[in-house]
Amino acid sequence: MRSIQLKQIVLVASCALLLCVCTRAATLSDYQHRVASAARVIEQLAGAYEDESFTEPARIQSGLTAVRETLPAKEDVELDGQRISVDNSWLHEALSEYEKTTSQTKRAEILTRTAERLRAIEERLKEIDSARTAAPDKDANQGRLAEILRRPEYIQTAPESSALDRLLDRFFRWLGRLFPKAKPIQPGGSPLISGLAQLLVVGVCVAAIGFLVWRYGPRFIRGRKKKKKAKREPRIVLGELLDEDQTAADLLAQAESLARNGDLRAAIRKAYIALLCELSDRKLISLAQHKTNRDYLNSVRDKGSLYNGMRKLTQSFELHWYGLVPAGETDWTEFRNGYRKIVTSDK
Repeated sequence: MRSIQLKQIVLVASCALLLCVCTRAATLSDYQHRVASAARVIEQLAGAYEDESFTEPARIQSGLTAVRETLPAKEDVELDGQRISVDNSWLHEALSEYEKTTSQTKRAEILTRTAERLRAIEERLKEIDSARTAAPDKDANQGRLAEILRRPEYIQTAPESSALDRLLDRFFRWLGRLFPKAKPIQPGGSPLISGLAQLLVVGVCVAAIGFLVWRYGPRFIRGRKKKKKAKREPRIVLGELLDEDQTAADLLAQAESLARNGDLRAAIRKAYIALLCELSDRKLISLAQHKTNRDYLNSVRDKGSLYNGMRKLTQSFELHWYGLVPAGETDWTEFRNGYRKIVTSDK
């Protein structure tokens, strides 16, 4: 059943990609959309290779043909009234390398690498589009620049000695006050007795200082090492911006609410992001804006049962979110049970 669904997904995606091709110069938004669509098709093919659910040459070839026609080797993209020549030949070379390779493992690696590069290009296009639509104000930019330059870190001050140098200077001044100043030898006095007395005073002072360092030094060092816990910054996971105080439990509660309202497809996506946040909190994966769901899955490949459970949830997420396959109550129940199994078994 999964294999049949994957075949349908690739076929539908291929048809959608073919409809995206146009002869006129594409807009930046259109080009970004086609890059994203091509990345989804390549990711589906790579994922099918990984779980060995879809390896029919005819189906694969139809998907690759659609990608080639969607992103020609050379095309023009219109940006703010100007035509920019875009070179997509690297994509065609990668697909040609894929077709020449007979190793299934090597083919899967080529598809995965190609999908990652397409996703990276998509992110850069989003940044360009956001910067272009922001309509920057020159005066506002100058005001922001002036505000930045007024910050303490940009104000030049006279160089000062380090804190350690100042501490040592105070210590030696204090130590100098403890030692008695040498007095001129009075007539009839014994230089030997005077020297021994001075050595005794110095020895007592050094012993007292050593005792204080031994007694209170470790406590002082431990106090200095305590650092204020850094505040978590907002995160972007699979294109969704999360608040700095948003937890995996909060995301799962949102997923449950979406499921009760009947939006099961969005519920599966929200629960998948909650799973990634939970694994990040446990230091099993690291979150990054540029990472795809396959990047997160590959990062736990060596973790046995966690990888197997996460792979099933990743396939369900791709099927219903990227593949646009409608999700039913059974799909949501299976996804939620798989989520809970991973969370409880990894504690």
